[in-house]
Amino acid sequence: MAYNEALADRVRRALSGTKGLTEKKMFGGVAFLVDGAMCVGVNKDDLIVRCAKEETDALLTKKGVREFNLSGGRPMKGWLLVGPEATRTAAGFKAWIAFARSHAPQPKKTANKAARHPKDVQRKT
Repeated sequence: MAYNEALADRVRRALSGTKGLTEKKMFGGVAFLVDGAMCVGVNKDDLIVRCAKEETDALLTKKGVREFNLSGGRPMKGWLLVGPEATRTAAGFKAWIAFARSHAPQPKKTANKAARHPKDVQRKT
């Protein structure tokens, strides 16, 4: 089983209507990206959730949360696997989706084009 399709469907419903939402196969599962940045993923029966690196150890003490380590090598700080123990209830699932949304990278604001390319700005003579 690559990923739990029922869990992926729950994530799709929870994120429906999110501007810039796309899906991409990755990590042997499926990732949900907002404006090109991963918001949350599904691998087997787990959510893949981003967090601040300094939050990792504290979050690992929560029920159903473990290190993101799909390769058996070095775990990745700033990423978690959140298992069914934490997402089985509607309240638990909703809380982790909200957490994932709040920790997803925000799109970078681009400066106005003229400011980035001064040669394009017309000179006053």
